[in-house]
Amino acid sequence: MSFCHGLRLLYSQLSLFSKELNRPWYRYVSNSLALSSEKRASDFSSFVARTNTCGELSSAHVGQEVTLCGWIQYQRQGLFLVLRDFQGLTQIIIPQDEAHSHVKKVLYDAPVESVVRVTGTVISRPPGQKNPRMPTGDIEVKVKTAEVLNSCKKLPFEIKDFIKKSEALRMQYRYLDLRSFQMQHNLRLRSQMVMKMREYLCNLHGKRNISSEYLFLSPLPYQGAKEFVVPSRLPGRFYCLPQSPQQFKQLLMVGGLDRYFQVARCYRDEGSKPDRQPEFTQIDIEMSFVNQAGIQRLIEGLLQYSWPNERGLITTPFPSMSYAEALAKYGTDKPDTRFGMKIIDVSDVFRNVEIGFVQNAVVKPQGSVKAICVPQGATHLQKKDFESLKESAKSQFNQEVLHLILKPDESLKSPLSKFLSEEQQSELIQALKVQADDVVLLAAGEHEKVCSVLGNMRLESANLLESRGLVLRDPTAFHFLWVVDFPLFLPKEENPAELESAHHPFTAPHPSDTSLIYSEPAKVRSQHYDLVLNGSEIGGGSIRIHNAELQRFVLETVLKEDPELLSHLLEALKCGAPPHGGIALGLDRLICLVAGAPSIRDVIAFPKSFKGRDLMSNTPDYITPEELEPYHIQVAWPASEAEANKN
Repeated sequence: MSFCHGLRLLYSQLSLFSKELNRPWYRYVSNSLALSSEKRASDFSSFVARTNTCGELSSAHVGQEVTLCGWIQYQRQGLFLVLRDFQGLTQIIIPQDEAHSHVKKVLYDAPVESVVRVTGTVISRPPGQKNPRMPTGDIEVKVKTAEVLNSCKKLPFEIKDFIKKSEALRMQYRYLDLRSFQMQHNLRLRSQMVMKMREYLCNLHGKRNISSEYLFLSPLPYQGAKEFVVPSRLPGRFYCLPQSPQQFKQLLMVGGLDRYFQVARCYRDEGSKPDRQPEFTQIDIEMSFVNQAGIQRLIEGLLQYSWPNERGLITTPFPSMSYAEALAKYGTDKPDTRFGMKIIDVSDVFRNVEIGFVQNAVVKPQGSVKAICVPQGATHLQKKDFESLKESAKSQFNQEVLHLILKPDESLKSPLSKFLSEEQQSELIQALKVQADDVVLLAAGEHEKVCSVLGNMRLESANLLESRGLVLRDPTAFHFLWVVDFPLFLPKEENPAELESAHHPFTAPHPSDTSLIYSEPAKVRSQHYDLVLNGSEIGGGSIRIHNAELQRFVLETVLKEDPELLSHLLEALKCGAPPHGGIALGLDRLICLVAGAPSIRDVIAFPKSFKGRDLMSNTPDYITPEELEPYHIQVAWPASEAEANKN
């Protein structure tokens, strides 16, 4: 078999590899790393034992002698291998002549994923053998010398993105998962965006990057999520890891720092979700002498400046919507505005309909009948889907949901239809703009509860429709939205007669509602604002209370909390605290959405599992009584674990 014929045969064996190279995200990262600047290329290879990276060589390098270092991605029959590093891939031709038999043996014997260094000459690929899907597809390197820097054992999975791996396995061997193109792309994207954010905040807007401390005061009873407790050597005294630098950044404003930011590590003692981790990262910002509009303009400019070119342009200003409108139209304070299916109030249609649960709803002060229209629901959804939606509404919200189908003859198919006159049916169809084979989901009851259940049905229905091939949400679109005018306080779930902070107790009341805080605090709107992207909250902030007496009143009288827990902050506010406000962007969630990743764990180098565990190092782990002794702590074991420890 001739050498060229052998190469053609081997190319046909790389179909899976070609599929991987043809993925859009791979083309994005490859193209962004195929650098034409010699200066940039030399920077990558400064101070290291190589002349070039595996992603930068092109026809311009033909004839040059180069040294490359990387991992063996593929090796075929001793004829060639593909070398990979952080920047890309290069095909290496293994010499077949007797003079280089040692080089051939070194590379032939090296297992896949071994680390090698090769030196050779850049040559053009033969006609017909160029690979347009690789930035380096016009060339290959003919090896003269080779050295295995470290051999690789058999791995628990192949380092190829098209190989399916469970998330638990990926996290157990995270140091291997990080070698994948997808993970390298995500972390590189994260790094690039953070660098641009720093540049925008520091160089263009004069902000100071100040790191706050991690060991802080013990948990405060009014805070929702729990904090991680850290023991000290003082008996019975503990630190906590802060959920955010909220108090620190307010104190920095009192200290006259005026413009602060940090890429802040934050902690919550709770399990993981696709968009939540026990430890997470925020872009944390605070400014003095600012209002809500100023914070929003800053963030819009920040995102515009740091936004990757490959994700298209984002236009500002972002649209804004009140909390009340978001709840009424979408059933949530973080609406996904990429598709319709808005909630419509149809109470007037049903006001004189003799149906018990409907009448019970509409006669109450906050009662209503609302509905959403699911386009082509009768075509794409099955009976089991409707049953699943109704069961979800019942189990999550204790709320009944009915469905109606508009048949092609424009009649309604539903047990409800016999209670509706032709005129009422026509009004319902017109109000919801129902078309043939659309499905109407209808609920009756208290306004907020009905909105919440239909908001949930809206998202679940969209997921079902898209799983059947109907595209409702453009995966390449990015819809930003400011949600404003939140309530300052909400009734406590366990005791509705008492109030709790809707966000946190440092949020200032809306200027128009300040007087109400002393008489009707439940009606007060706040100067809080959330930034929503494609149905996910990626940021939240507020203008803060800077008056010590107002802050004490909120803590002591409205929230019924001991103000001495925050005596340091109250004292600081008395010392000439300027008006101030800020915001925190959830960096993990933002990068997850920009990268199109299914979970924030895919944009974090070493994430935790759903149960908050590090599967790689098997933490949290036990420590001995001797190690606990300096902290004056003893473990009270549950009966089952105590028995297991004895054995």
